Amino acid sequence: MKKFWVHAKGDHVGVAVADIEVGEEVGGAFMDGSGEVRVKSREKIPLGHKIALKDLAKGEKVVEYGETIGATTKQVSKGDHVHTHNLKTLRWR
Repeated sequence: MKKFWVHAKGDHVGVAVADIEVGEEVGGAFMDGSGEVRVKSREKIPLGHKIALKDLAKGEKVVEYGETIGATTKQVSKGDHVHTHNLKTLRWR
């Protein structure tokens, strides 16, 4: 069972389609059917929230849907929960 979806190739995050537990090795699929990716979760990630697919430095722009959705407010590691505690929109700087 896939636990997250990735909207586009090159995205930095996937979206959980089921709750993901700490330390769980989870599989995700690209929405266009072009492949799969596996990530070990470092945190609990609730349904609908994002999981980091790569390490991201503080201030790095985060890509989802092939578009920049914001920037990290601190270091984010692959498998981390990505949400408002570590991601800020760039719309209102």
